[in-house]
Amino acid sequence: MSTLYNLPNVLTFSRIVLIPFLVLFFYLPVKWGMAAATLVFVLAALTDWLDGYLARRWDQTSPLGAFLDPVADKLMVATALVLIVQADPEFWLALPAVVIIGREIAISALREWMAELGARANVAVSEIGKVKTAAQMVAIALLIYRDDVWGLPVYTIGLVLLYIAVLLTLWSMVIYLRAAWPQLNGEGETVALPKGDEIGLTHSKDSIE
Repeated sequence: MSTLYNLPNVLTFSRIVLIPFLVLFFYLPVKWGMAAATLVFVLAALTDWLDGYLARRWDQTSPLGAFLDPVADKLMVATALVLIVQADPEFWLALPAVVIIGREIAISALREWMAELGARANVAVSEIGKVKTAAQMVAIALLIYRDDVWGLPVYTIGLVLLYIAVLLTLWSMVIYLRAAWPQLNGEGETVALPKGDEIGLTHSKDSIE
């Protein structure tokens, strides 16, 4: 079977296909709209974990998957954050959204620039990326759902987790910049940056997000 159609890649494609449904359900004027939008986002988050797991287990990593997986992740997360801020346009919600999206743009640009220099780097695997991804995904899901459940302040919990994700996002960005600093400073040897990234890792799932 062509690597284009292996299951990990199909799961990654499905994450992109789910984005219009997330937007549709978010704005659908029915009581169950937000619940459906939350379900779509959770399903996308699960496929993010599953495609990497299957790619490793079945040895089905591919250049397409390595490229498309972080793209799908960033598109889904950025879309969800824009929807959340649009629904509740407050400074304390817009700020973390800007930090998360801005960091992704900055790191993507940094990795592209490093690639043009022929620089590859291997930063040690860290739990930071895993914890940041988990906090970010749970936070966004809760912020989409909004309504309290069994007396639990779902929206408030989601907001707290979002700020935790922001702190970890900034922390991981510092790790990237430290790895790239010799090149940015115009000195030193070629270093390597993480191959995958947070919001979105490659199908290897072995690097800092």
